[in-house]
Amino acid sequence: VLHPKMVLGEMVMESGPFGPQSTCKPFDGQPLSELLSEAIENIHAEINEIQSEDGIDYETDDDTIPADPNVRNFSYTLVSGKIYYRENSIMKPVETSVTGENRIKGMISLRDAARELIDAQLDNADDAQVQSLQSKLSSLYDRFTYKYGLINSRGNAMVFDDDNSYFLLCSLEILDEEGNLQRKADIFSKRTINPILKADKADTASEALAVSLSERANVDLPYMASLLGEAEDVPKIVEELRGVIFKEPTSGAFDFDTGGDHWKNGWQTADEYLSGNVREKLRQAKAKAESDSFFKSNVEALEKVQPQDLTAAEIGVRLGSTWVPPEDVQTFLYELLGTPYYYKYRIQVKYEPITGQWSITDKTYDRFNVKASSVYGTSRINAYNIVEDSLNLKDVRVFDYLEDESGKKKPVLNKKETTIAQGKQEEIKRQFEEWIWKDPERRERLCRLYNEKFNSTRPREYNGQHIRFYGMSPEITLREHQVNAVARILYGGNTLLAHVVGAGKTFTMVAAAQEEKRIGLCSKSMFVVPNHLISQWASEYLQLYPSANILVATRKDFETKNRKKFCARIATGAYDVIILGHSQFEKIPISVDRQVQMIQSEIDEILESIEKIKYERGERFTIKQLEKTKKQLQLKLDKLTDRSRKDDVVTFEQLGVDRLFIDEAHFYKNLAAFTKMRNVAGISQTEAQKSSDLYMKCRYLDEITGGKGVTFATGTPISNTMVEMYTMQKYLQYDALKEQGLSN
Repeated sequence: VLHPKMVLGEMVMESGPFGPQSTCKPFDGQPLSELLSEAIENIHAEINEIQSEDGIDYETDDDTIPADPNVRNFSYTLVSGKIYYRENSIMKPVETSVTGENRIKGMISLRDAARELIDAQLDNADDAQVQSLQSKLSSLYDRFTYKYGLINSRGNAMVFDDDNSYFLLCSLEILDEEGNLQRKADIFSKRTINPILKADKADTASEALAVSLSERANVDLPYMASLLGEAEDVPKIVEELRGVIFKEPTSGAFDFDTGGDHWKNGWQTADEYLSGNVREKLRQAKAKAESDSFFKSNVEALEKVQPQDLTAAEIGVRLGSTWVPPEDVQTFLYELLGTPYYYKYRIQVKYEPITGQWSITDKTYDRFNVKASSVYGTSRINAYNIVEDSLNLKDVRVFDYLEDESGKKKPVLNKKETTIAQGKQEEIKRQFEEWIWKDPERRERLCRLYNEKFNSTRPREYNGQHIRFYGMSPEITLREHQVNAVARILYGGNTLLAHVVGAGKTFTMVAAAQEEKRIGLCSKSMFVVPNHLISQWASEYLQLYPSANILVATRKDFETKNRKKFCARIATGAYDVIILGHSQFEKIPISVDRQVQMIQSEIDEILESIEKIKYERGERFTIKQLEKTKKQLQLKLDKLTDRSRKDDVVTFEQLGVDRLFIDEAHFYKNLAAFTKMRNVAGISQTEAQKSSDLYMKCRYLDEITGGKGVTFATGTPISNTMVEMYTMQKYLQYDALKEQGLSN
């Protein structure tokens, strides 16, 4: 049936073998089959539009029935021998061919048998019961595949992949690289699930600590006391674990007798407390120990792990290092060029942390200074300008300006003058390197500053040997590095699994997601994987955790007409994890309000900086740079707020996702990085849309999880340039970069 308003082509007269004949020539040379497909799609789109406008559900059938609460959402079921599909609060009858109906009925039986076997293992049923259920499942599987082929076959996928359990059934088959059956899964012959048997007692304080870390992911003193049966003897537990656990000084004193709950909070294991910024922790511990002797043990332990101070000979410093105070650079400038005292109040060195720009004010005032114009400068560019370029990590260049035919001035590089100026620049840099460490007081102060800022961190070593992986297949044993990586994800912040190909990143991430869900660190995880690996990821996930409740996105789920429905399934479903492809992830937008908020905060920072520079009578050049950046951000902001077409699809924030796992994260390396340097390989001033989209989602998760919600996995974190290292840190360690003054 053709839509009456759809014009398929035009009738034209052409010469044929028997004279003129009429032919239907499709517009734009499109094949007729494509035009017909478009026509049918347009008809469906019009029907959907009419339905949404008049509020009538034309698909509702008299046979639609209320949903059975015992039937899982988005699943097929049998009611009086008839197939129904549950979608939220209703169940609709399914119309299909006789063969399709038989396939669905067979897979419903298989699904129910597989779930029954999984539940029996979770309940720690005896061997006889498990073997009986395995025999039943195997018999059903053999009969089904004899008639309809592999569960993973295209025909079975077409009729059953709308069921949430389809990928559970797919995991019953182990396929080779060609897609042929290699063998049946272990569930047919072995126990594949560790039952959940939580410890309810411990014999020693060390055992209680291991259980607390496994079940609560932290040091929970009241819980540990209940395991030991010593609810009123917490000080004894603390004493037994002295040196193994520490109380963080800012969380209050440990005074069990005075009442209140402050004694419960702030406890950390030694590997956590004696890592990170240990210099800052030592300062806090010393301050607290002056009034509370309980914290003297903290001071003693922290003093033993302080990083060895680097000496001046081990610290590289160049003109333009942003950690060197502007006052020191200014002193060097005055001493090198002999700046007259009456010009010093005008010629000053400024550093703007927002843009990372150095500037020297009123550089032309000291124009008659021989050192500035001859010794360390040239007749074309004085030493103040050369120092400013050096501070901004730029090579000095001298241009001649020639008029073209239209009278416009065109810059042409003067190679001779540039070579002379660059020689002066190298001499200034050499003088600075000699000068910076010459004064003993300055050397000591700068060494202390550098060590405080960049040599204060002690890396934490993660040990996951105490973790009990409930629900994991006992036939699979994680290796030591995988278990420790799971501990890193659970107890650390955002994580980069930069493990080589074949190191088992997939199982590491799956185990971490399941443990975070089990102990309550998160409510819903999302795995973003290459499009062609979605099915493989789903199968491997269920091989490791057969009882996991996962939602897997298919290609049709993210077609325009289905995307909104699928996002609603994510938002309303109590899934352990959602698995979708890279391209599908991009189609879930971050809200416009949040994008506006992030850009506006950047604009506010710039405005604040402009006001500060104006107040300090800063140079106009710096203000111009800030104004330019602000203008670019404002254009981006206007584009967001003035969009005429508003898409009402569910936004990323509304999905309830609080953990994000990105597989093959190197596909997102094209994130803009701003730099003052010229000719640096790999730096892009523009960014891919998918990269900026992921960056905003990472910032959102940092906000709601305290910097613990994102895990990247890639075997090639750095493949071409050092810029890729900075990009990874920008995604995962943005706050740390900001603290170090490295946000650009």
